[in-house]
Amino acid sequence: MPTGREIFLAIAAIPVIYYLIALFSSWRYFAQPEITPDSSFTPPVSILKPIRGLDKDAYENLASFCHLDYPVYEILFCVDADDEAVLSVLAKLISNFPNCNIRVLHGSGRRATNDKVAKLARLAGDAAYEYVVISDSDVRVRPDYLRQVIAPLRNPKVGATTCIYVPTEVTTFTDRLQTVGMMSDFYAGVLVDWQLEGIKFALGPTIATTRERLSCFGGYAALENRPADDLLVGRLIAEQGLEVVLTRYAIETVCDYGSFRELLHKRLRWIVVMRHMRPWGHFGLVFTQGLPLALMSVALYPSKIIAALYLGGYLTLRMAMAWTIGIHGLGQRFLWKELPLIPVWDAVAFMMWLTSFGRNSIRWRGADYYIREGCLIPARVSQ
Repeated sequence: MPTGREIFLAIAAIPVIYYLIALFSSWRYFAQPEITPDSSFTPPVSILKPIRGLDKDAYENLASFCHLDYPVYEILFCVDADDEAVLSVLAKLISNFPNCNIRVLHGSGRRATNDKVAKLARLAGDAAYEYVVISDSDVRVRPDYLRQVIAPLRNPKVGATTCIYVPTEVTTFTDRLQTVGMMSDFYAGVLVDWQLEGIKFALGPTIATTRERLSCFGGYAALENRPADDLLVGRLIAEQGLEVVLTRYAIETVCDYGSFRELLHKRLRWIVVMRHMRPWGHFGLVFTQGLPLALMSVALYPSKIIAALYLGGYLTLRMAMAWTIGIHGLGQRFLWKELPLIPVWDAVAFMMWLTSFGRNSIRWRGADYYIREGCLIPARVSQ
């Protein structure tokens, strides 16, 4: 019979299996040919942008949507009527791009816990066109953006498309840590899902779909009191028997973490939401935690062989994942010098994962919420 030592070391080696699957999935994903847009398929599109407050480089981000190489599209904003800073930027945008079809809606007209989703409910209802692209306000795009994200929707079996995103620039330690975590950890999980069961969620910075697909599950009005609307939109479209395509086309987002504390709050919010929405998948993350299991192996059974196999294997495979996704796949050459931050990120991610089991609330936009039966319940408003 296997000894306790053998059982523990076997369990501690499980992350290696996950890392190898992630490497295979990533290599296969980036080996795909990119979709060549069909010039004959360019349906009119409504770009929907709910906005609350100004992101870093807001004007430059929004202006990039006014340079799109696409025949007919509109940009539809929904913003609070008293948000003067945002309204000023939008007024400048309209003035500088008079030939771009831009409309501004004031307020959602709804009472909902999730203000962003309430705004999206109004935007989808007021959109002029059947094809819609939902895009966050911190996104910056290239002129071929619409052609790329709309192209897969020509196939009637495709219900939505979504995109991986990369930073416009990385300057602070927090930005560097967040970026290396996205490239080596978050996207690895996304691509493992893509390989094993297909994409059954969407990523918030870009979702392209149709109003009909949204209406089939009740539209954004059905999600206005729920967290993780992007994940839910993809899931509910996939449940219609349709494919959600993760395109090879990458977009840009602007890093906006003012501090390491902000990064921790966002990471903790995200992982607490995932614990409620995908409880078994969340618990299963224990088998992806290579760093703590490798350190425990060396601490319990110190030897050069254990250190080489577990710590050395962990570092080699994690750096290989970051290289395959971030450098080879997404062309982020600067990531070479950030590779030493991978163990730092993994330590932070592990602590956040542990902390999530003791949290029943999240903080979002200055307010605390409980998550009960998949819905956001306000706890208190911060002073």
